[in-house]
Amino acid sequence: MVKDKVAIVTGGNRGIGLGITKRLVDAGYKVFVGARQNPELGEEFDNKVFFYHTDVRQEEDHNKLIEVAIKKFGNIDCYINNAGYSEWMPIDKIDDEFLSNILNTNLKGAFWGSKAAAKHLKKGGSIINISSLAGKRGSSNNSAYVASKFGMNGLTQSLAKELGPRGIRVNAVCPVLIATEGLLEALKTKHAPGNQNPEEFISNFTTNNSALNRMPKSDEVGDLCVFLASNKASAITGQCINIDCGVLPQ
Repeated sequence: MVKDKVAIVTGGNRGIGLGITKRLVDAGYKVFVGARQNPELGEEFDNKVFFYHTDVRQEEDHNKLIEVAIKKFGNIDCYINNAGYSEWMPIDKIDDEFLSNILNTNLKGAFWGSKAAAKHLKKGGSIINISSLAGKRGSSNNSAYVASKFGMNGLTQSLAKELGPRGIRVNAVCPVLIATEGLLEALKTKHAPGNQNPEEFISNFTTNNSALNRMPKSDEVGDLCVFLASNKASAITGQCINIDCGVLPQ
């Protein structure tokens, strides 16, 4: 258990982000959730999880989120850029509004969060970007999302070099097809591969691609984040780590 450690998780109110939030609390962190909706976690998280309304597309919102956390606890130790948006769309149907929404949320959101965090993190601090296996390989009708996640992985590697001399580590976590409410919603959209039956699509994908014959879970992403934020990972930076049950061995 850690003591007097503070983590910030954008989008930590649902899906993968909620799994991360819960695992950080289990490890002893105080957690600030930056999101557009309060997570409403229950009494067991009272005085452990705090909410601040945040639009990750806005640079100033990241600055304010950190200011509130520091005002309450005096420091931050880990900043996790988790908030994201996914929707499949063929390139001939992508317009500026669609592309901007994905890039502003997934890539610029992580950029602004990292910039804000870098001002305040001290030696031993950590930035963790929640990327995707889509940041390692392309897929049909998914060019905008894939581009945003490739960009996030590049951001991770660049910042690891830039912030490393200050003792700040930067890593990315790359999960695949975690059956969150958000993913299931995205898979139901017109151009998604599972638009007829998302659950069946995930089941077939698992059978055909997973070495472990299963997909990862949100709390397993949370476990990896806890490790990457800890001193046990003090030699790990600039890495984009797959959590994919062997879908893409590297």
